Amino acid sequence: MSDLSAIRSMLAARRPGHSLPQGLYNDPAVHDFDMKAIFARTWLLVGAEVELPKPGSYLTLEVGQWPVLVLRDRTGTLRAFHNSCRHRGAPVCSGHGTTARLVCPYHRWTYELSGELVHAGRMPNDFDVSDYALKPIAIETLAGIIYICLADDPPDFAPFRAAFAPLLAPHDLANAKLAHTSTLVEKANWKLVMENARECYHCPGAHPELSVTFPTGASAHFDYGADQHADVFYARMRALGLPSDEVEGDWWQAVRFPLNEGCVSMTLDGQRSVDRLMCETGDGDIGSLRWALEPNNFCHATGDFVFIFTCMPTGPHETVVTAKWLVHKDAVEGVDYDLERLTALWEKTNLQDRDLAENNQRGVNSLGYQPGPYSPDAEALLIRFVDWYCASAQTFIDEVEPA
Repeated sequence: MSDLSAIRSMLAARRPGHSLPQGLYNDPAVHDFDMKAIFARTWLLVGAEVELPKPGSYLTLEVGQWPVLVLRDRTGTLRAFHNSCRHRGAPVCSGHGTTARLVCPYHRWTYELSGELVHAGRMPNDFDVSDYALKPIAIETLAGIIYICLADDPPDFAPFRAAFAPLLAPHDLANAKLAHTSTLVEKANWKLVMENARECYHCPGAHPELSVTFPTGASAHFDYGADQHADVFYARMRALGLPSDEVEGDWWQAVRFPLNEGCVSMTLDGQRSVDRLMCETGDGDIGSLRWALEPNNFCHATGDFVFIFTCMPTGPHETVVTAKWLVHKDAVEGVDYDLERLTALWEKTNLQDRDLAENNQRGVNSLGYQPGPYSPDAEALLIRFVDWYCASAQTFIDEVEPA
């Protein structure tokens, strides 16, 4: 049986509303499949425009085993390329920084910031540099955030833009700065990492600090039922003109929701951690705008900062989690905010989630593992994620190996 046929069988065996068959969490062939079927075909959040502040600014990242380069060219336009020299494939750049031109460290082939090859030493007279530009990658920006897609025919970005632009506009991300980045290597399959990130069923017991501010008892996609605190919050958001209704598409969803009573930010004590606000509407007391993209991202935008979470699979049992904190560009560390206080809640939560995901992986690897039922009330977004994954995986299989 081919790998695709085996994966097709596992998808067919999955019971709706239940966790996945074991192989989809630990089979090396499934890891390779996920990279091609999921991560090579979807829009991925890679950072904020403020991370590339001027022409020549660049950052690099790895989408699985695929190196990617994102930069701002001489005209200020953002571009993305496969970070692979057209000579023998070495990465042209590493890390992040600023450069006048892109010079491959291996044999000094040199590229313009727009991707064209401009110099290749010791090549024959009939060598045409115009045939060897860097391979471009689709890139879009929305409200100060950068997205890429490795597919030749990316999903339509326009509906996402139309739905999200009004929600994100009040948070002024174009006038932010990157305050901190942290990474964790988690010894767990990326789907287990994201299943954990898509529910707060575990929060009361596993995240006592997060539970101070986060409404762990809310149902489904932050549904509160007859809750006076939530009713007052949404009435106030309407009066302030802040969009708060849930928006949802095939691969994205967002909603503004109230934090717990008396809390104005997602910090250890629920109070703001940055005096210079990102969103001054309502004196920054605007709950949290949560937005999330399948397959690997969620964000929270409060009045004082923005938190960005992404995960990237690096093996069947390994995932790199990257967290970023954005604050207003004029906020001064040590004056307007204390970095440890700003990051403490999510740093602690991410470490707790790492332990949960790694423990989950150990149990899933058990000979006794059988897929169990999700809670429709507490794990609705998790169910949405798993359903999306299965549908996307099945679509890919049907395209490359029709039944």
